[in-house]
Amino acid sequence: MSDSVFTEELHHLSPGTEFCLLECSAAFHKLSEREKKYAHYLSRACWYGGLIILYQVSPESPGIFILLHKLFKMQTFQEIQDLARTQGCTEDEIQAIRMYVAGFFTNFGNYSSFGNIKFIPDFSKETFKRLVMQSEAGKRDPEVMEGLWNSLSYRMYSLEKRHRKIGLGPMGTSTYYSFNCDMDDAKLAQEFMLSKNLNAFNTRLTKKSSYEYEIRLASSETGDGFIPGCDEELLKSHEFLAEGADEPVTFHVTRGDYSKLLAKVVSCFEKAKEFVTNEMESHMMDMYIASFTTGSVESHKDMARIWIKNKWPSVETFIAFLECYRDPLGVRGEFEAFVGIVNKERSAMYEELVDNTVRLLKNLPWPPEYEMDQFLIPETMSIDVLTYGASIISEGSNIPNYGDIRQDEGSKNTTFFNKIIVDCYNGETFIDIEDKDLYSKLMVSTYELHVGLHELYGHGSGKLFYEDCDGNLNFDINVVRHTETGEQIKSWYKTTETWETKFPTIGASYEECRAECVALYMIDNKDILRIFGHEHDGDDVVYVVWLSLLRLSLISLEFYAPETTTWQQPHMNAWFVILRVLMEAGQCFLELCEVTGSDGIPDLVVRLDRQKILTVGKPAIGNFLRKLQVYRATGDFENAKKMYDHYSEVTDDGDVKFLSLREIVLAHRIPRKMFVQHNTVIDKDDNVVLKSYEASNCSVVRGTVSA
Repeated sequence: MSDSVFTEELHHLSPGTEFCLLECSAAFHKLSEREKKYAHYLSRACWYGGLIILYQVSPESPGIFILLHKLFKMQTFQEIQDLARTQGCTEDEIQAIRMYVAGFFTNFGNYSSFGNIKFIPDFSKETFKRLVMQSEAGKRDPEVMEGLWNSLSYRMYSLEKRHRKIGLGPMGTSTYYSFNCDMDDAKLAQEFMLSKNLNAFNTRLTKKSSYEYEIRLASSETGDGFIPGCDEELLKSHEFLAEGADEPVTFHVTRGDYSKLLAKVVSCFEKAKEFVTNEMESHMMDMYIASFTTGSVESHKDMARIWIKNKWPSVETFIAFLECYRDPLGVRGEFEAFVGIVNKERSAMYEELVDNTVRLLKNLPWPPEYEMDQFLIPETMSIDVLTYGASIISEGSNIPNYGDIRQDEGSKNTTFFNKIIVDCYNGETFIDIEDKDLYSKLMVSTYELHVGLHELYGHGSGKLFYEDCDGNLNFDINVVRHTETGEQIKSWYKTTETWETKFPTIGASYEECRAECVALYMIDNKDILRIFGHEHDGDDVVYVVWLSLLRLSLISLEFYAPETTTWQQPHMNAWFVILRVLMEAGQCFLELCEVTGSDGIPDLVVRLDRQKILTVGKPAIGNFLRKLQVYRATGDFENAKKMYDHYSEVTDDGDVKFLSLREIVLAHRIPRKMFVQHNTVIDKDDNVVLKSYEASNCSVVRGTVSA
């Protein structure tokens, strides 16, 4: 198959994509009227804020959203389909129209949120334009609709090399940076921002010339003004001489990025504040307002400090420029927001796990000096998602992502149960026929347990060695030794350094890998298995967790880009690294067997010797996990990257031909599920009403247009 044909297929959404409803109606109806109002206005903040993602994905995404929103605001999906039929569209083309529109709204843009690959309409430009112009929107406002089409259609369909995936410079498209920025520009800006103690989470970078840049902060306010936690003269032009440079460059620091959308978000916070249930929630709203109004990350951190103390709310929320997965440098956060209803009965299952945390963490494979001085036990909740304004709907989280707060003040651990129960079972590809019954039987319970361990102990464990502004270290340099060299610790984090700034490019994947390794390492603990009700089938649970992760590790090859030798998704990179580590362990513990499927085409099977999980697999993961944590704790980016890059390599050079296996994996791709969410509205009697939808691509469109 030629590269051009293969590329075209890779960039179309599959008509076989499954749609699932994030069901939460029973939980929602248990809320009081006041709590429903609080949830409603926070949900509105999620939806308005989610539109920011369009601007973070690609230059054309905001315009495509406007075009599609106008198209479906004036006509139902059924009416648009009927129009397409009158124009001679085939049923396959109509299905492709449904998939493109639903996929665009679900991903908040025209790049897949999981993999960062561009998807284009699987029907012709001529068909799409004819549909747009003959629609009600096209007839009522032909100049606007044709203007939108003419400005968007080229980029919408373009599969030029730089347009195919998210990346920086010639490697791809990223609207965190102007089109003329490359990695050197991104690193230069980061050096400047560190000199000003300015966090990059809510910023974008524009290169105006070789010696002039603009760093723009997200805020509803524009122009000059005070930003809490920042230098009073931050919003101005600064000359900066980088280390080793001969000439200075100019950085203009401004604010007002996404100002109109953030003004709507702030308005929703102001309304939500009227329906809080305690003073902490009121203060949270104040800090949200301050952060999104002024552009202050410090105000958001103050919000997070209050948020972790707000115990067992009925309605939980977190709204932030959060994960850095899609920033090629790994320091700028994508907007992410959720509102959910806490299931206090289900959350109680985690209480015993949390109560035993300090004792259980002692089992991790690093000395106690590398663990937090005092483990700040996080509140751990099972949540039914009401609204998730993000390109990826997570199964769980350990937040906030601010390392200093998480280490010194605490965090919250969440699992999103209504996402887990519909997403845990994602097919049986590469599972041996002898394992399929057991795999199917235990997937839900093992997935929930795996996510809980990943978030609570994975992201919640492990100390970072810091030096404060007075030069004091948070570890005893005369006592603590490097586990790999036996020498005195020689590196740590300075006052202005964070995990994100110290570990650019690999940080997100590296941390996900560490969390997954922790989950694998701890899954066989008898107390943990008992707490989750697996006293009698614990061995089967351990086997299915390991088998499931190794299956995902093989699937991860879908998300490797051979033409740029880069990984397109941090979690997938992390899973593949684990696969490489366990293949290296040898002793016939793990085999990737090439077979012929029942359909006669090449297939793969993951074969895992369950008798060797504790004797071969766990020690291999433990040794690797120790190194991950030690390099992380000491801020040793050089050795961490060298090790991580080695295990990230996808080649045909070794005994296992991973590049060749990738072709088989691609032939068995299963499209990722897409999710339909509820909406809330206030009726004429001033009551909050939950609007529900069936699980279909049409419902994604109806829900988005109605939001």
